[in-house]
Amino acid sequence: MSNGLLAGKRGIIFGALDEQSIAWQVAEKCVAQGAKITLTNAPVALRLGTIQQLAEKIGAEVIPADATSLEDLENLLTKSQEILGGKMDFMLHSIGMSVNMRKKRTYDDLNYDWMQKTFDISAISFHKLMQTAMKMDAMNEWGSILALTYIAAQRVFPDYSEMAESKSLLESFARSFGYHWAKKANVRVNTVSQSPTMTTAGTGVKGFQDFFDYSNKMSPLGNATSEQCADYCVAMFSDLTKMVTMQNLYHDGGFSNMGMAPEVLGL
Repeated sequence: MSNGLLAGKRGIIFGALDEQSIAWQVAEKCVAQGAKITLTNAPVALRLGTIQQLAEKIGAEVIPADATSLEDLENLLTKSQEILGGKMDFMLHSIGMSVNMRKKRTYDDLNYDWMQKTFDISAISFHKLMQTAMKMDAMNEWGSILALTYIAAQRVFPDYSEMAESKSLLESFARSFGYHWAKKANVRVNTVSQSPTMTTAGTGVKGFQDFFDYSNKMSPLGNATSEQCADYCVAMFSDLTKMVTMQNLYHDGGFSNMGMAPEVLGL
């Protein structure tokens, strides 16, 4: 159902890989609510995923961009403004990748060059995006910038490895840059800390199914789905949340405030 929450708004969605992606769901919801968007992902992800199917479905153009490249980000923002007919009203950063995790390196035996790559892709790219957009004056007044994160930024999940530090850095960038964006153009910047979600990236984490089941039992409302997260992102992009900024917003069915649940203990 559409309420026209994003009617007349323009945005960029980063990170849609396939139908399991939260970014894919966000893109569909944004267009359904009246927005015009462009889609982007790294060239290698475009080859591996099915983003072109999404683009055809919602009538959006795909602009390849390596989010760690300032040149690519400038090109993305320039072309998006040309295609959509003006500045952006919202952007979603849904990017994360750990080479160490892919190579199955344990936390006490990490390759530091790979760690830096992880930070650059998963967190520093968010700062690069915001800085590039600010220098190009590419955001409209009262716009909204979101990044997806995870509670491992605050709590220890051993198999999440260096991605935990990446998410901590990502959230810090949202707070720090959120101040500067608010002062410049009343643009708000927030992170959404989502439940474990059955995405291609999530299921690549060691022991993911066991943790997914644990989290589902621990959360009073159960795990939030990717579609529910997309609805929340739409709300954050809309004018209904104009005074919410510099926040890490838990969208996790209550997991973040739980200590123990009888369901987990089998009581």
